[in-house]
Amino acid sequence: MALLGAELLQHNAERVNELNVFPVPDGDTGTNMNLTMSSGIRELRSKPSEHIGKASEALSKGLLMGARGNSGVILSQLFRGFSRSLANLNEATAVEVAAAFQQGVDMAYKAVVKPVEGTILTVAREAAKAAVQYARRTTDVVDLMQEVHRKAYESLQRTPDLLPVLKQVGVVDSGGQGLVYIYEGFVRYLTESESGSYQDLFFLPSEAASPEEVTVPAPVREHIKSGPNSAQSRLSTDDIEFLYDMEFFINRKRTAQSVVYFDESAYKRALEKDGDSILVITDDDIIKVHVHSRKPGDVFNLSLPYGELTDIHILNMREQHRDLLEQDSASISTTDLSSAELLAGQALSGVAPGQVFERAPFGIIAVALGEGLSEMFLASDVDTVLSGGQTMNPSTEDFLKAIDALSADHIFLLPNNGNIILAAEQAAELSERSVTVIPTRTIPQGLAAVLAFKEDESPERNGDWMRNAAEGVVSGQVTNAVRDTSIDGVVIQEGDYIGIKEKAIVVSHAELLTTCQTLLASMLEDGGDLLTVFTGEDAEAGFTTSLCEWAEEQYPDLELEVQHGGQPLYPYLFAVE
Repeated sequence: MALLGAELLQHNAERVNELNVFPVPDGDTGTNMNLTMSSGIRELRSKPSEHIGKASEALSKGLLMGARGNSGVILSQLFRGFSRSLANLNEATAVEVAAAFQQGVDMAYKAVVKPVEGTILTVAREAAKAAVQYARRTTDVVDLMQEVHRKAYESLQRTPDLLPVLKQVGVVDSGGQGLVYIYEGFVRYLTESESGSYQDLFFLPSEAASPEEVTVPAPVREHIKSGPNSAQSRLSTDDIEFLYDMEFFINRKRTAQSVVYFDESAYKRALEKDGDSILVITDDDIIKVHVHSRKPGDVFNLSLPYGELTDIHILNMREQHRDLLEQDSASISTTDLSSAELLAGQALSGVAPGQVFERAPFGIIAVALGEGLSEMFLASDVDTVLSGGQTMNPSTEDFLKAIDALSADHIFLLPNNGNIILAAEQAAELSERSVTVIPTRTIPQGLAAVLAFKEDESPERNGDWMRNAAEGVVSGQVTNAVRDTSIDGVVIQEGDYIGIKEKAIVVSHAELLTTCQTLLASMLEDGGDLLTVFTGEDAEAGFTTSLCEWAEEQYPDLELEVQHGGQPLYPYLFAVE
């Protein structure tokens, strides 16, 4: 069911993208849902099981870690609740499956601070409610799933009646449509599997996958500051005491010996003797362990009595740090050793400890796309910049990795895009570190928040100041429309330039200059002291000069700054303060 649902979503991802209300080139609900579902399928393929609880758990974990964008996070929460409801079941009846759909809806609604009806949440809720009612009249899971799909489709058709902007534009909700495609795949498997058409998909090895297999995206690139003021530059490589970054699973069933009782608290205390950054997640017979240790051999010896060690990864953080000091950004080279090398490498556990490294009090992670924007954040004391915000949104796992890699007591996350906030908040919830998400929706808001940060103040006060600073900025964006539509009285034709003030399209025109001038006039109608222009990768220097001359003539008291952002798709971003 999951494989067919993912495949159908993948084949229709562009169709889902086209349903986005805003006709902007980064309207990527379909892309985000597809990438999220792809992560779930990858995890499911790596842990195939005929036990419905274990299979749904694997899918849920993959979705959770790979969740991208608001739609992806909601999708991951739907199946997180679904998985928890089925956790202890080898098989499930129609009543139990219906209850799982309902628990998924309950969890998804809890994850969203202000749920909006007429969205994927509505489609999931109404389909689950119908499932619970229908399960009282049938014991056939196939019939139940057909009813779920039918009700989801009917709910999708009603979304324009619940969300006026959908009716105005003449489309159904994009996230809801993506969920309907997934449910359709579920039904197709259940109704067509008797013919044998899809039987082999369940255990198809990833290395032998067909070209139509759901693809897994390349990881989001990271820019990590290594300049003279960064946390990395202030640390000597030899100061990294717990130098081996370890991650593995303990499978309590895959062992010929009878495993001992697992006392999680005692296990963590033992790891703390020679390690830090400890994360232990216990799920039935699987335990996930992450630790930075100076004695990996001791860690494995401690863990072996509890079960078989699998999926073992270890990297040398001193080597990572040397690479960071040699490069100004990006990918950290790592060394992966096989489990045989690790378990046999007794020399590793004899590494002499170095000087104890103390974490910095604060760290900041921001999301940006474009070399110039990334450099601005790094120059403003941001420690890590995750590439994303237009056509590629960082996943929950991307955020978690960035959090784990940052040596700071308290970490601030700046998503800088409304479609990334939920993933950042989900990562903050999953992390055992102290993390605050500043819900910045634009790049100008993110930069304003960074400038308001004061290192000698408490996390609470910094959080308040950063939020207030972000709210004090008026943001504008210029891009090209990707489809014909009409929103709030603005008639838009595909290919036209559109000007967006905060979340509203205020102008659409065939000429870039007219679009920029109309947008700026709207942004400055209530006044402003400073206008910052962020030029994109497609901005022309001559045009930028002409635009700035117009702004200085029209608003002689306005201070004007021009910064090269290098962002794709948006030739100009504006900020008024």
